[in-house]
Amino acid sequence: MLSAARAQRLGPLLEQLARDCAVVERTAADPVELVHRYRRRDDIEVAGLLATSLAYGRPQVFKPVVEKVLTGLGKHPGAAVAELDVPAARKLLQGFVYRFNLPADLAVLLLGMGAVLRTHGTLEAPVARGVEQGGIRQGLSALVAEVRAGAPLPEIRRALGPNRGLAHLLPNPEAAGASKRLNLYLRWMVRGPDAVDFGLWKKVPASALVVPLDTHIARLSKHLGLTRRRDLGWRTAQEITGSLLRLDPRDPVRFDFPLCHHGMSGGCPVRPRAESCKRCVLRSECAVGRRLAGPP
Repeated sequence: MLSAARAQRLGPLLEQLARDCAVVERTAADPVELVHRYRRRDDIEVAGLLATSLAYGRPQVFKPVVEKVLTGLGKHPGAAVAELDVPAARKLLQGFVYRFNLPADLAVLLLGMGAVLRTHGTLEAPVARGVEQGGIRQGLSALVAEVRAGAPLPEIRRALGPNRGLAHLLPNPEAAGASKRLNLYLRWMVRGPDAVDFGLWKKVPASALVVPLDTHIARLSKHLGLTRRRDLGWRTAQEITGSLLRLDPRDPVRFDFPLCHHGMSGGCPVRPRAESCKRCVLRSECAVGRRLAGPP
């Protein structure tokens, strides 16, 4: 956990990193780019959950997959999934395969989102209820449960064939993993609005969010002393978030985008290099940067 003294030193550096982040350029390498095409709330909610659910692997590989599905859903994906039935899903997803996932997996996601929209009018409702009852993890669990319950899985299997990677597409937030993609979806929907996030959901406070933990955030967080843990589990995500709360108690995950893209862009490479560390604004508070390049 970040100490108060280190938070005072690190905070201004992260602010500078955020200011220096080429948001427009980096958004083009992020799945959120696809969601910014929409203006209606239901379209943003549906496109966002679809994009984050398939956001595993390299962006240049999964983004065309997401875009193809969104194109098939038409101008308003929110209305499309609310009206979608199993025969239409079969037609839409014919030939779909992405790594772990088959047509039946994605049909569960699309039909389940449609059922939640028909029931509540928004995907926020189960999340807000779960958060109120027990926190972010319970909110994510409520969303996954309602989406999966809203899809007629036996009928989907008969029409589209077996499912294969449903547990990966819609993971259980109560398991050991950090639920990175679901937490990323919440960040998009809750915090902001700004050039990246949408700020649509007002019933979930930004202060309750948990950082979407991936390998880039984990690596930089270790370098900066935001956590001592080495795994990519929920407890590690919570520990990093706890450190970020010392920097901004109202909006702890606002540094997620610049930190993640600092790693993705090669600003902080997987194999540290002195020349990269010398240019890094975080160097004075980074254990690796000080070791390789000395104090600034």
